[in-house]
Amino acid sequence: MNTVTTSNQVQTAKPKDVQIMAIAANTWVWRSRTWDRLKFEVEYSLQKGTTANSYYIQGEKTALLDPPGKSFTQIYLAEITQRVDLKQLDYLILGHVNPNRAATIGPLLDRAPNATIVTSNPGKMLLQQAFPERQLQVRTIRNEETLDLGKGHQLQLIPTPTPRYPDELLTYDRATGILFSDKFFGAHVCGDQIFDEGWNTYKGDRRFYFDCIHIGGARQVESALEKIAKFPITFYAPAHGPMVRDGLQELTQSYRNWIQKKVDRGSSVVLLYASAYGNTAEITHAMAKGLAKGGAQVHLINCEFAETSEIENAIAQCSGFIIGTPTLGGHAPTQIQTALGIVLATASKNKLAGVFGSYGWSGEAIDYVENKLKDAGFQLAFDPLRVKFKPTDSTLQYSSELGTDFAQTLKKSQKQRSPRLQKGTLADRTSQAVGRIVGSLCVVTAKRGEMSSAMLASWVSQATFTPPGITVAVAKERAIEALMYEGDKFVLNILAEGKQVRRHFMKKFAPSEDRLSGLNIDTANNGCAVIVDALAYLECTVEQRMECGDHWLVYAVVDAGEVLDSEGITAVHTRKSGNHY
Repeated sequence: MNTVTTSNQVQTAKPKDVQIMAIAANTWVWRSRTWDRLKFEVEYSLQKGTTANSYYIQGEKTALLDPPGKSFTQIYLAEITQRVDLKQLDYLILGHVNPNRAATIGPLLDRAPNATIVTSNPGKMLLQQAFPERQLQVRTIRNEETLDLGKGHQLQLIPTPTPRYPDELLTYDRATGILFSDKFFGAHVCGDQIFDEGWNTYKGDRRFYFDCIHIGGARQVESALEKIAKFPITFYAPAHGPMVRDGLQELTQSYRNWIQKKVDRGSSVVLLYASAYGNTAEITHAMAKGLAKGGAQVHLINCEFAETSEIENAIAQCSGFIIGTPTLGGHAPTQIQTALGIVLATASKNKLAGVFGSYGWSGEAIDYVENKLKDAGFQLAFDPLRVKFKPTDSTLQYSSELGTDFAQTLKKSQKQRSPRLQKGTLADRTSQAVGRIVGSLCVVTAKRGEMSSAMLASWVSQATFTPPGITVAVAKERAIEALMYEGDKFVLNILAEGKQVRRHFMKKFAPSEDRLSGLNIDTANNGCAVIVDALAYLECTVEQRMECGDHWLVYAVVDAGEVLDSEGITAVHTRKSGNHY
């Protein structure tokens, strides 16, 4: 029988380390930690580090759940082999399978030759792709099943497929009440906190994680919540971030609320994709985020695992669709060709379309899909996006902005603008009164890594004296919104009356267009752009943000500031209506 020996003391943080702790009876967590952003989560653009949580249960039989990805393979194996006799391991339970995790699974199986892998049917298929030469002992879970480890540890195995993780498998332990939730209820943050004491600290991070991981899968997430609702859960044990105990009910309800916001949308956009090496998938998820920001309901379909009927139904009900394809041997994958055939045979020609893809040497598949759609009479909303090899942060930012533009184009074509208020009504009089609120005219400039953006803003106000702080309201579809999370830096450039800077920002910018091109620019100490012709500027750090209807209200602490024109007067923005800018 395996025995784990460890201390409950938190280990001293290193650039990468493994934090080990007993979390319940016969149950331990291995938290592989890094304070850097992991490359495999490249579309997760915040830089707060992460933990990759793996769990071990010891009954009469033993089970290891969810080993981390290749960033942690060596330190994880070194730690676990000191405490567990892997030759005696009975089960390796995988919440999901991907090439990154397979890098650890391989050497782990070398050390645990008698272990049976427990995974879903799509997970088994992915394992066979990852280890084509290896004879694997696999227990395939197609419906809910029970795995009895003894000593009361009856594990309920719950398939919860999502578009991004079609092989997702949750595990509930009846002895401890722990739900091992893998890609649900996590956050990419790194620290010493194992549980979520003061859970509101991570609420923003969990929302951002939800938007990155579960965008386009609202219905499937809702189904997963229904499946787990019948279990008396003590806490969630996710694959990333602190375990959720104090805020379990609140986070569960938050998931329900976030889902509802994603399904209560007007325009529906279907994203059809396949991904050979994960590159096309990364672009897909970035584009899905942009579509959601633009106000569209996103239906994400991984064609490698989708039924024909699912594609047919989705295409019949959508307002627009976008197809993402890799190029394999000069051709589109069979699954994409099948999906394209369904589109050409069933979709109305008035549906807006788009094409993107990644490739290694040529990219013929992107041209093939584009030409087929054009020949059939579909209107493409943007020039096909072609990405060679792995997308960069800038590419993903561009992909997101393409998605936002696509959603807004749909809105305009369907005339989904704010309805005109009937003159003289209470709503009209109220709108006129709200419009009399005057705000300083400013330009917000933000930068994170290689990503940058800028926007004209007038919903700006001083909020606090000590510390000096301001609030800025940012519309959800703004590109700069993605650069204004807790901890992000930005500059508030306060414009002077009579200057022409405002006119520069009144035009519509193309996705990822340099919004500062042609202006006289300097750089602040926090790395963001200062407009030299501004009246003054403030260097700010985002401390909090709150979701308010169609805007985010961002509260930031002012770190430094400078008056550039002591004789100038602050420009203000006056309106006659409060229902549009």
